[in-house]
Amino acid sequence: MLKVSVISPEATLFEGDASSVIAPAFDGEVGILTGHAPMVTVLGTGTLRLGDGQSFKVEGGFVQVADDQVRVVTEKAVRA
Repeated sequence: MLKVSVISPEATLFEGDASSVIAPAFDGEVGILTGHAPMVTVLGTGTLRLGDGQSFKVEGGFVQVADDQVRVVTEKAVRA
C-alpha cells in the first residue's frame, strides 16, 4: 500500500492509503505502485486518480515518491 497525501494551498484534501496513483505529469500520465523508484516530477493539468476510486482535478505543482509515500502538492485541486 502507498501512503498518499494530496495538498493544496487551501487544505489537505486527502491523506491515507491507496493501492496505486495515476498522476497527470507535465509530459503525460505517470503510474505509481508500491516499490516505485524515488522520483519528483512536475504536475500538469488533469485528473489525479487513486486506486481506491477517488479522483481529483489538479492544476500544476509536483509529485514526490519515496519509500512508498506519495506527496502531491498542487496549486489547485478539487474532488472530481
